[in-house]
Amino acid sequence: MEPWTRKYMPKRLEDLVGQDAMAKQLVDYVKNFSKHRGKALMLWGPTGIGKTSSVHALANELGLELIEINASDFRNKEHIDATVGNASKQQSLFSKGKIILVDEIDGLSGMEDRGGVSALAALIVTSGFPMICTATDPFDQKFSDLRKRSIMVACPAPQSSSIFSMLKRIAQHEKLDFKEDDLKSLARRSGGDMRAAIIDLQALSQEKGRLTKEDIEGLSQREQSESIINALLKVFKTTDPKIAMNAFDMVDEDLDRCKLWLDENLPAEYEKPADLARAYDMLSRADVMQERIKRVQHWRFLVYVNAYLTAGIAVAKDAKYQKFTQYRPTTRILKLWQAKQKYERRKAIAAKVGAKTHTSSKDALQVYVPYLKIMFQKDKAMAERLAEELDLEKEEVAWLKASS
Repeated sequence: MEPWTRKYMPKRLEDLVGQDAMAKQLVDYVKNFSKHRGKALMLWGPTGIGKTSSVHALANELGLELIEINASDFRNKEHIDATVGNASKQQSLFSKGKIILVDEIDGLSGMEDRGGVSALAALIVTSGFPMICTATDPFDQKFSDLRKRSIMVACPAPQSSSIFSMLKRIAQHEKLDFKEDDLKSLARRSGGDMRAAIIDLQALSQEKGRLTKEDIEGLSQREQSESIINALLKVFKTTDPKIAMNAFDMVDEDLDRCKLWLDENLPAEYEKPADLARAYDMLSRADVMQERIKRVQHWRFLVYVNAYLTAGIAVAKDAKYQKFTQYRPTTRILKLWQAKQKYERRKAIAAKVGAKTHTSSKDALQVYVPYLKIMFQKDKAMAERLAEELDLEKEEVAWLKASS
């Protein structure tokens, strides 16, 4: 029984669903490799969206030999040199040119992979043929050399409507009995994974020749937890509000955390002052809506918070930026936590001083604690006696000794 994922693998780039931008960059890279020499093309994004099959389709369309190597099978320097190295130097077997595909570079990890990443990065520079790598998440520090030597191409998960179109095409070709609403439901359940949707369709319908609502309801929904980096790409690398609106739906972060990620990385992504100003205006409007929710408990405003943070920021720019930006985790949460820890220490010290001096913690904080800080910084012997008398913890002593 042939898997439908293989049977219906696209033979031409025009057969790809929902990846027009990626296909265009693929063609430009391979056809104009002379101007891209010394650089690989890095296709990255969630699994099952067509990264590998797109390279197969391109090679077939252009009549090029495809040398496909899975990085998890050839992991260390010796293996990389022996496989990729030879392929990058030898002429095509049929003298028609070739593409070298290094699939799933995420597989390069662990102690057994010594030198594998650096060896691959070095071969990219010297390769006489187009070299294309695929990855799910290439932003680990160990891939920094590869990123520097690659043209980064983000491949977002296709919309459920695009997946539905593909499923319908397959169902009609296989002469299945189906209802369009059931196919749409199956597409939505795939979580943006085209390959998984096709596998589910085959598993549920091939033997019976039909797809029913009951079959679909029996599936457990494939809830994919999307990384925050992929979510940021959906916002920053598009001007289409429909794509951006669902950016944070599958992210294991609340909107407050997502907002901090946006705040941290906006200045790095949006270079034009006008774009940046409009984007921060959207952030501020999301803040206003959140305050309204807190004040009057009107939770229907939450949809506006999400809209401002996603579609609002996406359309704030005149055009998407083609550059690669390495998104950084927000430091605001750590700073808030550190500030809170310092405040808690102040309160704890004030409570201990208040108990010894028979005053309130508030008065102790205002009257005595400032003098304590001076004594702890100027007089070591006095500091030791006071620490023992007040039964201060090490962290509290450190806070008193630290300069403001």
